[in-house]
Amino acid sequence: MKKALFLLLLTFCVFTVNAQNKFALQLSDAALGIIDKTITYDPTYFILAYPNGDVPSDKGVCTDVAIRAYRKVGIDLQKEVHEDMAKNLEVEKA
Repeated sequence: MKKALFLLLLTFCVFTVNAQNKFALQLSDAALGIIDKTITYDPTYFILAYPNGDVPSDKGVCTDVAIRAYRKVGIDLQKEVHEDMAKNLEVEKA
């Protein structure tokens, strides 16, 4: 019984690591795929639409690379962070 449980746990760990490695490779490929020397570094503040808001495509800063890479793998980081903050940062009532 212990051996079967160990093998099940080991199999789970191997699949989990493979899934994480696959996602990491997809994300890094997405980031490398959007590197564009014609994009101008511009730290100007832009008001973004929600969800899926983005600065103009010819402008950006380092965080825009991360956000755009996540979108290429199907994750809207803007939406995920907003929903997490709304869920977990409740304002204390006096």
